[in-house]
Amino acid sequence: MQRRELILAGAGLALPFSGHAATPWRLATGYRAESFHGQNLQAFAQAVATGTAQTVRIELHPHNSLVSLPQIFAAAAEGRIEAGEAIMTGLADTLPLAGADAVPFVVGSYDDAERLWRHQRPLIERQFAQCGLHVLYAVPWPPQGLFSRRPVQRVTDLAGTRMRTYNATTVRIAQLLGAEPVDVAMVDVGRALDEGRMDTMITSAVTGVENQVWSAVRHYYDINAWIPKNIVFVRAALLKALPRAAREAVFAAAREAEVRGWSASRQVARSSVLELQRQGVQVDPVHPHLSRDLKRLGERFSLEWIRAVGREANEIFIPYYTQA
Repeated sequence: MQRRELILAGAGLALPFSGHAATPWRLATGYRAESFHGQNLQAFAQAVATGTAQTVRIELHPHNSLVSLPQIFAAAAEGRIEAGEAIMTGLADTLPLAGADAVPFVVGSYDDAERLWRHQRPLIERQFAQCGLHVLYAVPWPPQGLFSRRPVQRVTDLAGTRMRTYNATTVRIAQLLGAEPVDVAMVDVGRALDEGRMDTMITSAVTGVENQVWSAVRHYYDINAWIPKNIVFVRAALLKALPRAAREAVFAAAREAEVRGWSASRQVARSSVLELQRQGVQVDPVHPHLSRDLKRLGERFSLEWIRAVGREANEIFIPYYTQA
């Protein structure tokens, strides 16, 4: 260290983190540490520790070990924990604009999902700020595809099939497609398929691999029904209390985590589709008729969501549909 730096450091002026005690942030998540989201969180925590010279230390609490997933947002907003990760679709009752992720058949690719997030993010950040929270980054889960026992070329091919549902949106989709909704929890998917209680389902290729659905389902269509995102956040007061250099280091680590996480999601999606193919599932191209029909459904769901949410919803979907 040069003489000038030593003098400034001694005066407590030059070293960006000098005199700032280590700040532990407990970050709660409902997901497993081994998931790609969990691995990304670990890399983020390490980058924060390194970038702040260990003055900010993130303690990860995965798999509902600190707070259950549905309660993580409230726990952070109420000051019971310092930071958290939640799936945005689970926040829609509290923050309606987070529900844009769950509007079916709007995004057709990861590029579309990134564009949606660009328009959605400023509004989400504003809503989080009103709750005393700061958005750090968001990373998507792999897209939701269509699994079917038999080929599907248009939505009418789904009429009369028994479709797995698990919430109000998927029930509505089944009804609009003329399918019979069958409420099946994810842990029961394999048994329901083996017992012939369901013929089709909309879920990710990752979920299909995890449940080894190839014993009963022979067709998979990458329809990108929706691409939900996890969002990572921290109490805004904690960031404000940090020295500027430490705060900027946290922001830099968050930007890196977002880029890394989107790349990991794409990779997981690709590898899962390849595994389905290796196990004998036909990964069929989406027929133009099916694509057209689903796009029309997406427009219908978008209009209904905008009416339900109000004016702010237009601030997401109008630029999404009209801008590149």
